[in-house]
Amino acid sequence: MVRVLDAHALMVFFEREPGFEKVKSLFSEALEDDNDLLMTSVNFGEVYYIILRECGQVRAQEIERLTQTIPIQIVDVDVQLAKEAARFKAQKKVSYADCFAAALAKMLKGEVVTGDKEFKAFGGDVKVFWI
Repeated sequence: MVRVLDAHALMVFFEREPGFEKVKSLFSEALEDDNDLLMTSVNFGEVYYIILRECGQVRAQEIERLTQTIPIQIVDVDVQLAKEAARFKAQKKVSYADCFAAALAKMLKGEVVTGDKEFKAFGGDVKVFWI
């Protein structure tokens, strides 16, 4: 199963918030199966700006380095992914960044890993693995 992390899932992992153990388990599975979890560059940017704003440049750079040590593949946004995200944004009252995670999951017939209740708005359009 293709799994796509949204910013919430990665923040839960780094901040050891409720749901941490589920995300950690997914990383362990990914390592065992040699199958990275995916995250769009937009969603990674969301994590980066939150850490930068709340904790400063040093912590943001540390998070960037840590992200390179866990089984996450950052997927750059292309026109096809941007259009799919835009379709969701035009129809749903959710953040634009969340639309990218949902769009990638839909395109790859996977599921979004999140605890963000905003993803309930996607209904049957996108599968969600709730943390």
